[in-house]
Amino acid sequence: MNETRTLARFIAESRWSDIPATIRHEAKRALLNWLGCALGGCRDDSVARALAALAEFSGPRHATLIGRAEKLDALNAALINAIASNILDFDDTHLRTVIHPTVPVAAAILALAEERPVTGAQFLHAFILGVEAECRIGNAVTPGHYDAGWHITTTCGVFGAAAAAGKLLQLNERQMTWALGIAATQSSGLSAMLGSMSKSLNMGHAAKNGLMAALLAARDFTSSERGIEAPRGFAHVLAQNPRLAEITEGLGASWELSGNAYKPFPCGIVLHPVIDGCIQLRHEHAIAPQQIERIDVRVNPLVLELTGRKAPATGLEGKLSVYHAAAVALVHGAAGVQQFTDACVNEPAVLALRAKVVPQVDAALDKVAARVSITLKDGRTLEKHVPHAIGTLERPMSDADLELKFKALADNAFSDCHSWDVIELVWSLDRINDAASLARATTPEKMTGGSRARR
Repeated sequence: MNETRTLARFIAESRWSDIPATIRHEAKRALLNWLGCALGGCRDDSVARALAALAEFSGPRHATLIGRAEKLDALNAALINAIASNILDFDDTHLRTVIHPTVPVAAAILALAEERPVTGAQFLHAFILGVEAECRIGNAVTPGHYDAGWHITTTCGVFGAAAAAGKLLQLNERQMTWALGIAATQSSGLSAMLGSMSKSLNMGHAAKNGLMAALLAARDFTSSERGIEAPRGFAHVLAQNPRLAEITEGLGASWELSGNAYKPFPCGIVLHPVIDGCIQLRHEHAIAPQQIERIDVRVNPLVLELTGRKAPATGLEGKLSVYHAAAVALVHGAAGVQQFTDACVNEPAVLALRAKVVPQVDAALDKVAARVSITLKDGRTLEKHVPHAIGTLERPMSDADLELKFKALADNAFSDCHSWDVIELVWSLDRINDAASLARATTPEKMTGGSRARR
C-alpha cells in the first residue's frame, strides 16, 4: 500500500462534519493549553536569543509572536512561537509516542492563518488532521525511532505541520502527497539536544519546515510520492521494522487526539509520577526535608534513559532530572515553573536532598507510573505507588484545570494580565469567522487590556 498517498487522500477529502464533537472539543483543550505554554515561555531567554539572531532576516512582518509586540514573517513566526510554547516543557503529550503534538502543528497554522484568512472551524479541522498525521506516523515508528536517538516530536511533527497547513491551503490529493514527501525529506531532530535550548529549536524547525512543505506543494513543487514508506523513505531510514499499517488503518474511525494528555508539571512527563508520589507523601505525613535519610524511586527504564541527570546545572537540565524532580517536590511541595529555574536547581536545600535520591529501574512499571519510598532518619519508611500520574488519561486535567493553568502561565508573562477573553475565544473558536483573531488576542496590548474577571 502507498501509505503516503492514502494519508494524503484522507486529509484532502476530510470534511468538518466528519469530526466527532468530542474530538472538536479536545482540539480546543489542546490549543488552550498550547497558547498558555507559549505565553508562559514568550519572554524566556531562548526566545530573546532566537529573535536577536533571526529578526533581521525576516520577510514581511505580518505574523504575531504570541505574548510579544514584535512581528515576523509567517515562517519565522512559526519557528519562534513553537520555541516559546515548548521551552517550559509544559506542553501536551500523546502518551503512546511521547510526541508533543500541538507545538509544531499549531505554530505553523496560526502563522498561516494571518496570511490566508480562515474560519475558526477550518482552523480546528486542519489542526485535528495535522495531529492525526504526525501521531499515526509516530505510532508506526515507535519505539525504535526514539530509541535510536531521534527527537520524535520534531521528526514526526513536521508531517503534522505540513498536513495541517496543506489542509488550510486546500491542497488536492497529489499536492498533499508532495507536501508529506517534502516534510519527510526535512524530518530531523536529535534527542541529544534535550536539556538545551536546541531541544525547543527542534520544535521550531518542525513547525517552520512543515509550513514551508505545504507552501511549496501548493505551487506544485514535487517530491517523492512515497516519502514515508519508500525503501529509502522516512520510515525505513529512520526506524527499524516500522509498522506502516498504523498510519492508515482505521483512518476516520479513531482519532489520536483522544490519547492526548496535559501536564500539571513543566518537565518531562515520565517524571510526573515521581513528583506526584513525593508531593502526596510530603502532604500526608508533613515531612520536612531534614527528616529524610533516603529517597528510593522505582521507575520505568525510559525514565533513567531520558532523565538520568544526577547534577543538573540549569533549569532546562532540571526538567530532565529525576533527582531534581524528587528533591524539589519534597523541599517545596510543588513542581511549577519556579521549581525548574536555574536558581532552584542550585538551591542548597534542593542540592542536599538530591544527593539522597536513589532511582531503580523496574521494567514492570509503565512510563507514567512510579513507586516512591522515603526512609526517615527515625527509621520509618513511607511508601506511595502511583499507577497513573495526575494529568494522564486515567487522571485527566479538567477544562477548569486547563483554564487555571492557562491563567497562571499568562500571569508569568504579564503581571497585570486579564486572560479570560482569550480563554473564551478558544472555547468558541469553531463559531468565529477569523481564526487569526486568536493570535491577535495574545499581544501585550490585548492581554493587559481585556476583561479583569470572567464574564
